[in-house]
This record gives sequence, structure tokens and C-alpha cells, in this order.
Amino acid sequence: MSLFIKKPLAQLLAQAGDSDKGLKRTLGAANLVALGIGAIIGAGLFVRTAAAAGEAAGPAVVVSFIIAAVGCAFAGLCYAEFASMIPIAGSAYTYAYATMGELVAWVIGWALVLEYALGAATVSIAWSEYLNNLLGGAIPYSLSHSPFEHLVTRLVNGKETLVSTTELLAGDAVVSAGIVNLPALLILTILTLVLIKGTQESASLNAVIVFVKVAIVLIFIAIGWSFINPENYTPFIIPEGTPGHDTFREFGWGGVLGGAGIVFFAFIGFDAVSTAAQEAKNPKRDMPIGILGSLVVCTILYVLFSRVLTGIANWEEFKTVGKEASVAYAIQTYMPGYEWLATLISVAILAGFSSVILVMLLGQSRVFYSMSNDGLLPKVFAVLHPSYRTPYKSNLILLVFVGLFAGFIPGSMAGDLTSIGTLFAFVLVCVGVWIMRVKNPELPRAFKTPLVPLVPILGIVVCSAMIVSLDPYTILVAAVWMVIGLVVYFGYSKDRSNLRTGKK
Repeated sequence: MSLFIKKPLAQLLAQAGDSDKGLKRTLGAANLVALGIGAIIGAGLFVRTAAAAGEAAGPAVVVSFIIAAVGCAFAGLCYAEFASMIPIAGSAYTYAYATMGELVAWVIGWALVLEYALGAATVSIAWSEYLNNLLGGAIPYSLSHSPFEHLVTRLVNGKETLVSTTELLAGDAVVSAGIVNLPALLILTILTLVLIKGTQESASLNAVIVFVKVAIVLIFIAIGWSFINPENYTPFIIPEGTPGHDTFREFGWGGVLGGAGIVFFAFIGFDAVSTAAQEAKNPKRDMPIGILGSLVVCTILYVLFSRVLTGIANWEEFKTVGKEASVAYAIQTYMPGYEWLATLISVAILAGFSSVILVMLLGQSRVFYSMSNDGLLPKVFAVLHPSYRTPYKSNLILLVFVGLFAGFIPGSMAGDLTSIGTLFAFVLVCVGVWIMRVKNPELPRAFKTPLVPLVPILGIVVCSAMIVSLDPYTILVAAVWMVIGLVVYFGYSKDRSNLRTGKK
């Protein structure tokens, strides 16, 4: 039997209509828009903006955001058509199964683990770091870092000061070793319990978090605008020959494209809306609104935010100042009298991280739910809670898996690795819409992607360009992950596929 056997659309649509046995439909259009914003605004906005400006794009990071948004818009239009036509949990995995076959669906499902599970773990570690910063370092180092991390300090004029490991021979040097990252485990546990309780409860919590962080972002934009120094926008694009910017992706328009690959991390999440399609009250109408609405709102905020940040502080400062603290640094250095805003930004970052983790865990459990229902993963991932009708066992397994990473592994995984899994999914969704238009033009579509095949082709080109713009090491690691996925597929999933065994 072919490796590219496709799941019949009639079977998918029947599954979508079975609301009594499947996931509970509780989400409206507003919930879905908030879900998208909750997943999108987080580490990307507060951390990756400065990283992209300092490493590649300079003040033209504003253009980088627009390029990334255009790529997302092309993909988002394709997602909207699929989500309105096949309102099933699983997002790009499900769409690929119906259009390009089982092997491609498995590959895309495996790639989404990079986005959702790895993303949730990495962000929870960052959440722990910011919480400790907000509390003034009140949490002991040993209980907020992994066993593979250590901190070396010395007493200088009665004050603890960080030193390098080469100064260990100094008699007054103190080494603090990590044991477990308890704050990261705590936030993962709390959000997992919220997800188990129900999708509506999760959406309500997410809506509150979204309100808080969007309000703080708007306050920063409104107040910061009057502190913009126009000289910081010159030169707008990093010129060739700038020290430390030697490769094509670090200066000129190549740097702007490289910056787009970096800030693309800031857009990860709008596709997570499509994983909740089976829990939408009116998916044919609400899914396109949720996907495209959240993307539009966040793009506007991103462009304004990056314009203000690179106007307040010169982009070159972001190369030396800790990127994680870049926004607070700009406020404390160039906005006298508004130090309180730096604290609010820290609160917004914590809120942003929390909602990102929530939606990432939701998205991963729904992808596994669909893959399990298809026989490609063990059935435990599709078991629903008798009362809440949520995939609670999948949530608990993910808590263990993601928690092991967050609690005991350093948070050094690059956001670029998360980005590449998402970009790959976007490319395949664009390809899938094109295929469906050619092979199944008669199927009803509540939302139609305009200008097919032009929009899908542009989505493929822009997203592929952003993949190529990422550093070679990231691409290599992603390729190794894909090889591991193929081993799992041929060693376990292929022979257990429901389509191959005749199960329903």
C-alpha cells in the first residue's frame, strides 16, 4: 500500500460532525481571536525584536516584521480555507493527510512537535527567569536552574558579582549549582490542569492574560513614541562592512530577510488556532476570523512596537545589552521618570509567556489527539476525560515530557528551531490548498483563499526563503529530528495506521 495513502474527506467530515463523542464545541470567534493573540504575543515581541535588530536588520526590523507577516498572511489564508472546510483538530497534520498522504502528514505532525512541545518547554524556562528577575532573585539559583547550569560569583565591595569560570581559583569565588527549575515546572503544571478542566476555561483565562499584555504593549507604544530619537533610524539598513556583520544575512537587504527569519518566531501561534477547529461552535465562520483576525491585530502591534523600540535606543546597543532585558533597558536608560513601565513590561512578559505556553500545550495535545485517532500514535493520546471531554491523558503525558525538558535541561534551545518546524508546516499547507483546488474543486468552502494558485505559491516562496535564511546549524538539527521521526514512523506507526489496517 502506498506511503502516500490519503484519508478520505468523507471520513474527516463525518468525524467533524460527531459532536457527541468528540471534543466539546465551546469556542466562539472572539475566543479564537484571543487564542491566536495569546499564542502570538510573547517572547517573540519582547525578546526577538531586539535580537533581530542587533544581529541582522537594524532599524529596518520594522520591514522584517512586515515580510514575516506577509509570509504568515499567505499561509494564514490557506489555513483559513482548510479550517473552514475540514474543521478537525490537528491543524496542518490533518490537512496534509487529506491532500498529500500519510507519510507527509506524519512528517508535518512530527515537525509540529518542534513548534508546540519544544516551544512550551523553552518558554516555560524563560518564564522562570523573568519571574525570578521580577522578584529580585528571591528564588534560590539551585531551585530555578537545571543541574547542567552553574553560576560563579565573588564578593566585591560587599556585593555579589558575577565572574567567569576562569576566576574559580580565587579564594572568595562561590559556585552555585542548579538542581531543578521549579518555577518552570510550576507554570507547566498549573496550565496543564487548566487545560484538563476544559477548553472554555482555558480560553477564559487566556482572554484575561491577553487583555493585560496588550494593554501594557499599547501603553509602551503610546508613551515611548514621544521619546523617539530620529537619529536612531539612520542608517535604516545595516551597511556592508559594519564590524560583526560579515555574512549576507547580517547586513543590507539580506539582513532584513535574516531579521524576518528571526522575528518569525514572534508570529508562531496563529496556526495554533486551527488545532482547536473541532472545539469551535461555528468553525466554518469562526475559524477564518480567528486565524486572520489574530494575525492582523498582532502585525499592527508588532510594527508599532519595533518602530518605537528602535527609535528610543540605537540598534547597536542591542548587540551588547542582554537581549532578554532589551525593552526594560531602553525604558530605564532613555525614558526617565517611567521606570515603573519597565516593571509593567516584566509583568506583560510573564503574562505573554503564560498564554503562549497555554496555547502551545493545547495545540500539541490536539495534534497528538488526531494522530492517535488515526492509529499513528498509541490510543492513550486520544482518551477523553469522562466529564470535561478533554484529552487529559495526553495533557498529563505532555506535562511529564515537557516538564523533564523544562526542569532539568538548560533553556539554550534556539527559537529558530521552533520557527523552522512552523515554516515547514506553512509551506505544506500552502501546497495542500493548491492540490485541493485542482483535485477537489467541487467541495463546499465557507472561506476561499483568493488568487489561487498565486497566494499559495507566494506563501511557499516567502516561507521557504525564511527557512533558508536561518543558520545552517538550526537546519541541520531540524533535519536530524526529521530522520528520527521517519524511524518512528517506519518502526511503529506505519503498520498500525487505521487506513492500512482497515480500522475506523
